Amino acid sequence: EGKCNYQDSAIRVLTDQKDLVQITGKALFPGDICPDLPVITSGTAVIFGVKRHVVKGTKARNPDETVNFTEVMLQ
Repeated sequence: EGKCNYQDSAIRVLTDQKDLVQITGKALFPGDICPDLPVITSGTAVIFGVKRHVVKGTKARNPDETVNFTEVMLQ
């Protein structure tokens, strides 16, 4: 649980398996929200009462290898 910067958006992405995925938003969290995981590949987030699925996760790292922020693309 925590606060994030959430941005609504709409984009369609074709995966390697030829699946069409609609990405509907992006959430930015300060720091590393999953320090036990090296990468974020799945999960869910509840934004404004709506449960959304994680499509992609990125950990933006500082030069000293600490995580500045975590970005998750949501469907």
